[in-house]
Amino acid sequence: MSRKPMLPDGLSSYLAERWRGIGLSLVIVVATIWLGVTGQLGLYIHPRYFIFTTVMAVLGLVFVVSSFVYRTPSSGEPVSARRRAVALSGSALLLVIAAVTVLALPPATLTSATATQREVNSGGLDGAAAAEDAAALVGTGDYERLSVKEWVSLLAQSDDPALYADKTANVTGFVLPDAADPDNVFYVARFVVTCCAVDAQPIGVPVYQPGWKATYDTDDWVQVTGTFVSNPSARSADALAVLPTTVEPVDQPSDPYVY
Repeated sequence: MSRKPMLPDGLSSYLAERWRGIGLSLVIVVATIWLGVTGQLGLYIHPRYFIFTTVMAVLGLVFVVSSFVYRTPSSGEPVSARRRAVALSGSALLLVIAAVTVLALPPATLTSATATQREVNSGGLDGAAAAEDAAALVGTGDYERLSVKEWVSLLAQSDDPALYADKTANVTGFVLPDAADPDNVFYVARFVVTCCAVDAQPIGVPVYQPGWKATYDTDDWVQVTGTFVSNPSARSADALAVLPTTVEPVDQPSDPYVY
């Protein structure tokens, strides 16, 4: 005696055809809303897009829920029981993998692995705006308030050592080895995000400290205080570098990128 299918042919065919797309859409919109609620969207997109992205995710959730309620007409083509079972089980497995990947694994920030694929200080800065912000802080004489982005902007304007002789830098970022002289120079680096993490560009302030690898690891977050000098490294492409007085390990900030 043959066993009857647990689901009517029409319903099982419908689920086999539509469940995968609807389920994946549900995982994506729920993950986006969750990132927005937990304040982690900044690991993926620029803050200017937070509201737009969250609103669109909520609308997407409404459409996904509606698609479960509203059933579109089937194609009318018969589907074998085996094909239905394979489609349903494959969809279920794919959804479980997607849900675990997107929802269970913690969001990760960009690291040196990405930075080494993109040239440091080659882009990501709005030169005029960054220079204006940096100049405003320079005018106050409180140089230690300048961020990595602002120091990089100033260094791009001029690398005359005399202009930096009396200025102390106090910057925080992750350790990124200088590709030209990794044993003696590293960057206090951050990623500049203009739209999303895909277009993020690494920027950094060079630090001259021979043998730094004995104390810090690549991607460690540090706070460096020191003064600018003509870069003693003959191989590094940077004309100036910070000669550190202190290098302190710090925790990764909640917002590791700059905008």
